[in-house]
Amino acid sequence: MAAYESPPVDDRPIWDIWLSTHYLPAMTAADEIGLFAALKDNALTLDELATKLDVNARALSIHAALLAAIGLIEKRMGRYRASPVARTYLDPDSPYYWGALIQGYARSLPVHKELMGMLRAGKGATEGRPVEEWEAGKMDVERARFVARFMHAHSVAAAMGAARTTVFDGVKRLLDVGGGSGVFSIAIAQRRPEMHATVLDIESMCVAAQDYIDDAGAKNVDTVAVDMFREPWPTGYDALFFSNVFHDWNEGTCAELSAKAFAALPSGGRIVLHEQLMNDNQDGPATTASFSLLMLLGTRGKQYSLPELIPILEGAGFRDVRSTPNVGYYSLVTAVKP
Repeated sequence: MAAYESPPVDDRPIWDIWLSTHYLPAMTAADEIGLFAALKDNALTLDELATKLDVNARALSIHAALLAAIGLIEKRMGRYRASPVARTYLDPDSPYYWGALIQGYARSLPVHKELMGMLRAGKGATEGRPVEEWEAGKMDVERARFVARFMHAHSVAAAMGAARTTVFDGVKRLLDVGGGSGVFSIAIAQRRPEMHATVLDIESMCVAAQDYIDDAGAKNVDTVAVDMFREPWPTGYDALFFSNVFHDWNEGTCAELSAKAFAALPSGGRIVLHEQLMNDNQDGPATTASFSLLMLLGTRGKQYSLPELIPILEGAGFRDVRSTPNVGYYSLVTAVKP
């Protein structure tokens, strides 16, 4: 068996470099909509700010979280205001205004255009993104293999971290919902040979996952082709695992997935979410806030905070919701079916 090994160093620097790509377009879009001017003298709530700027409130909330995380605005007691740096260098009335320079770059930034589309019209550039294919329940095999490689690349370290935690202690049968390449099932099952793990995904993704399962020699991992939105979920599992699934969907869809998980589990069964969590004030960490902006632009979701996930899980019937840190920026959120 080709055992997965834990990496020798943390992967956060790679995440930081990758997702720093959103910092400049977040600033240029804020400048274009007049956000810094609106916040230079007044502290406004999100709804007040969205109304003043005539932009989509949900998109603005995710955008503002990144701006706060990189130090351009501040959020206190639910109100936003421009930071001293923004008031000095990003206020059009300031003698130190950088506007001519940053707007010169804005025209060459595809993310700037996409973010403006979300802010102005509430529409992201999801065409050609995997979320549309998952939503439709159809993806060709070569496309699925590409998506699997992409997801696998940033998940191996996190999968090994999750496998080492106590979160899966006592689990005999694990259903990995939307499991992609199967990296988490493989890592967890390799560490626990008494466990059987099943990757649930659309048919083409199961084909892609089988390549990784075979390569790892993971005899206690298999796949089941299920459209999680339209078809019944298999039962007989004592834990259901979702990695980077909830962040693809809005709160209503996450609630539907939670309800389906609750129905599929026996009493005492657990749900496990693997996500990068925003902090409770929705103003960091910066890399997670940038990841959330990526979700805004390419999916239906965002990165959630624990206080946002608790009512979603409890609304489905789960109890004892808690969070356990994983490697890098990730956490494991667990809850139990009474």
